[in-house]
Amino acid sequence: MEHLIRPVRGDEWRQVRALRLLALRDPAASVAFLETYENAVAKPDAYWQDRTTNAAPGGPLRQFIAEGPDGGWVASVTVLVEEPGAQSALGDAVEVRQAHLVGVYVRPEHRGTGLTEALFDAAVEWARAPDGAGVERVRLFVHEGNGRAEAFYRRFGFARSGRSASVPGDPSALEYEMVLA
Repeated sequence: MEHLIRPVRGDEWRQVRALRLLALRDPAASVAFLETYENAVAKPDAYWQDRTTNAAPGGPLRQFIAEGPDGGWVASVTVLVEEPGAQSALGDAVEVRQAHLVGVYVRPEHRGTGLTEALFDAAVEWARAPDGAGVERVRLFVHEGNGRAEAFYRRFGFARSGRSASVPGDPSALEYEMVLA
């Protein structure tokens, strides 16, 4: 694989914005993301600058990207760190320090190439490392209608925890919590 997997740098907000907007135009965006293109494109530069600074080394979370040989970004995943006692996405208290993987996106022409596995390897390694986030648990949520993503998560080692939550903005739909074994 010719891609460099690395965390974003604080000054790369324009690239973060461009990749996020591309992801939100993907046909699967409605079941993959909790944000619309229209909402994201209207956000000011200051929002994207803060978002990127917080996801860079030294920030409270980490965004990993896959950078091609030409410098173009083709994939991303973000690791949120949830502290014990904080309210979880399920509405209860977080029991242990955990990582929550969000914002998974791979450009269609790079899917099925091993790139997603490489991104997840980097994200999970950082999340579990004592000099990284040092979490005890790694989880994510998958929309009930996103079978392609769930199949990848299962291959990577995630399994449904038995817990689910209504999708924000669409209480008739569910997201399943998946935990890395």
